[in-house]
Amino acid sequence: MKEKIYKILPNYFQQLLITLYNYRAYKVRYGGRYSAFRKEFYQNRNLPLDALKTIQKTRYESFIKFCINHSEYYQKLYSDIDSPEKLKNLKSLPIVGKEDLRKNIDEVIIQTKEKLEKSKTGGTTGKSLEVRFRSVNSQERFAMLDDFRNRFGYELGKKTAWFSGKNLLTDNDVRKNRFWKTDTLYKVRYYSTFHIKDDYLKYYVENLILYRPQFLVGFPSSILEIAKYGLNHGFDFPENSIKAIFPTAETITKTMKETIEKFFKTKMYNQYASSEGAPFIFECEKGNLHIELQSGIFEVLDENNEQTQSGRLIVTSFTTEATPLIRYDIGDSITLEDKACNCGNNNPLVKEILGRIDDFIYSPQNGKINLGNISNTLKDIKGIIKFQAIQNELNKIELLIVKDNCIYNKEIEQKFIKNWRERVGNEIELIIFYVNEISVEKSGKFRIVKNNIKHLIS
Repeated sequence: MKEKIYKILPNYFQQLLITLYNYRAYKVRYGGRYSAFRKEFYQNRNLPLDALKTIQKTRYESFIKFCINHSEYYQKLYSDIDSPEKLKNLKSLPIVGKEDLRKNIDEVIIQTKEKLEKSKTGGTTGKSLEVRFRSVNSQERFAMLDDFRNRFGYELGKKTAWFSGKNLLTDNDVRKNRFWKTDTLYKVRYYSTFHIKDDYLKYYVENLILYRPQFLVGFPSSILEIAKYGLNHGFDFPENSIKAIFPTAETITKTMKETIEKFFKTKMYNQYASSEGAPFIFECEKGNLHIELQSGIFEVLDENNEQTQSGRLIVTSFTTEATPLIRYDIGDSITLEDKACNCGNNNPLVKEILGRIDDFIYSPQNGKINLGNISNTLKDIKGIIKFQAIQNELNKIELLIVKDNCIYNKEIEQKFIKNWRERVGNEIELIIFYVNEISVEKSGKFRIVKNNIKHLIS
């Protein structure tokens, strides 16, 4: 009913409703203990590593005790484990997967009279998961996030262009080539990520130049398409307009970063978290990625669940008291870095966020080809606007390609295929489909890889 009313209202009133919605949400988000958390994280920015580890240990013990006392699932799971709240016993706790959470979600969520917030994870793996948050945990998460962004000048109320999964447009907006809605009170313009196609990108670029936001936030795949269009069509984005870009929800490749920074003439600062509440990784001004020890514990494990430098990520997040994440297999992978950073932040470093383990193509000849390797098939390739790899069979890969007819030719096609052959071998069948556009997911994200045979791979 609310959606139907929204759709028939004039644009002015639609934007007013968005502002009212944000006002109510921000009242909770930036109320309570938010200010105290902001002050705490600001004061802790440059603490020595030992002090950060002490905070982590204290928070871990408190978090585990809380979860055992309030979550029926964890009470049962840890009933036979001696002192599960001690950090030294972390490895004795079972690893919990997304399917474990989904099957037992009613028992996992804590028993409380407190009103809990709802959050849905993206369904990019085929299944979505609805989790709950305590308001105090949400306030702490936003305080951490805002503390990170504040290092580059951001505060709520500064002019921001936001690219997320909000589906706010009407048919009338599309007819008028208006692909955004604006919250004038908080100075946030929400750009649709569901209309990122060549026919419309001109209007995105022109409006961004006219709007001149100080910050860009959101899906990097959408921001990338706008940047590529701007560069290819000779648009000159105003110098010193945007102070920083903060990507969300998707893995960033080196090429993506370079293209976006080139067009918008600013720096992109990466972060890692998740909608179900993973602890944070933040990029500093030196370009290094720091694990935020105050937010949780990151374990990097190999196939035998032994500690390693590069492997699958297991997280314990202190800000997930309502739907506890304890030794949670989040489905991502990272590579740790041994060196230290001289930026003043003494949290440990991550060399690379490799992204979702599920985002791979499987070759019977060569094994798993990860997202970074797949994105590099575009190296030295011109004329491909966008592509997506889909695997529905072990011996077959479908490649959807949106091409630039003025540049793309048979020679480029052969080079692209050669790049793929170098990665997947010669035994697997490659089928190319040329399409006018490739749809984003229901969440508004674009997936470069869709692997539908994971159940066939051990």
